[in-house]
Amino acid sequence: MKIITHLCLVILLSTSTLVSSQDSCSSKVLQLDRPYPFDTTILKCSSVWEPHNFILRYGRASSNVWSFIFSFPSSINAYAAIGFSNDGKMVKSSAIVGWISGLNGGGMNQYYLGGLSDGEVVPGEGDLYVMNETIIQPNPSIVYMIFQLKTNQPSSKLIYSIGPNGVFPDTQGKLQQHSDAISTVIDYSQGVTSEVSYLKLRRSHGVINMTSWSILMIIGYIIARHFKKWDPIWFYLHASIQTISFLAGTAGILIGYALSKKVDANVNNHKNIAIIILVLGILQVFAIILRPKPESKLRKYWNWYHHYVGRILIIFAIANAIYGLSLAKEGSKWFLAYGVSISILVIINIILEVRMWIIARRKTQSTNNSSHPQSLEFAYQT
Repeated sequence: MKIITHLCLVILLSTSTLVSSQDSCSSKVLQLDRPYPFDTTILKCSSVWEPHNFILRYGRASSNVWSFIFSFPSSINAYAAIGFSNDGKMVKSSAIVGWISGLNGGGMNQYYLGGLSDGEVVPGEGDLYVMNETIIQPNPSIVYMIFQLKTNQPSSKLIYSIGPNGVFPDTQGKLQQHSDAISTVIDYSQGVTSEVSYLKLRRSHGVINMTSWSILMIIGYIIARHFKKWDPIWFYLHASIQTISFLAGTAGILIGYALSKKVDANVNNHKNIAIIILVLGILQVFAIILRPKPESKLRKYWNWYHHYVGRILIIFAIANAIYGLSLAKEGSKWFLAYGVSISILVIINIILEVRMWIIARRKTQSTNNSSHPQSLEFAYQT
């Protein structure tokens, strides 16, 4: 009986410890280890980033002062940041960054995000008038960033980010680029937070470009190389598919540029490769327009140009699609679906290449066999 009683006590204590270590908006009383210059009991609460358990409590302390308590789990083992933006973008916003590290204790500082590079993130600068700021860790699992802003109305467009695991600001306060971030809009009167998501636009950009520049282009290439016996159907199919690919791919690139203006992301390499792909596509369009007649002496060189530019375009398109999926941090399902699609087309092309080689070899052997008796007969007659 005593063993059962002790076991129940252990379970009860461990459960209570787990509950107290997890912050949520259902926690009516904050277990702060000291009094603060504002009333924490009147603060509204919003779960602002559920996957990372980010909680924001806020309230108006006076006509031009707002109080905030921003909590995050210490298990992220990195800095956490809350940014106040005018347009929902990270660039040109001001952020309050906090961290707790085992080596140097904790820290909290304001940063001005002048750009995406490390040198443009300036510590100790920003447009926020911050008061009574402090960072505490009341228990091993939760970190609280506590501060007040002197403003009539704080921005409703808030950005949250997490630093790389195990990496904290150095002695000069320099930050490394975040490992994850989210843009949100908060309704201060209702306590409701909604995510600003461009997921549909981003996936539209990805699907259109993957389908057009690589998958359809490969299909058009296979038709042109292996089905010329179906003349002139093969030509019209090839030309139609490549035209649709070019137009759709151009639209996909334009969607990508529109997307880059809405979000803050360092995708210059991705955009530069897209420009190369577009230029190669335009060169192919000019190739069709300036195509010489079959009997022309230039036709052989035009064929080389048209074939190799198309192949280079497809290689760049596949590489940029994979790179784009990694930038978007899409799951393995997307990589798998795209990889399987490309692999199937490559296998089909290999099979057709082998078939073409076998047919060409048989024709060569047949020609040699048919010409050999003729040469013997000629020799006998002479």
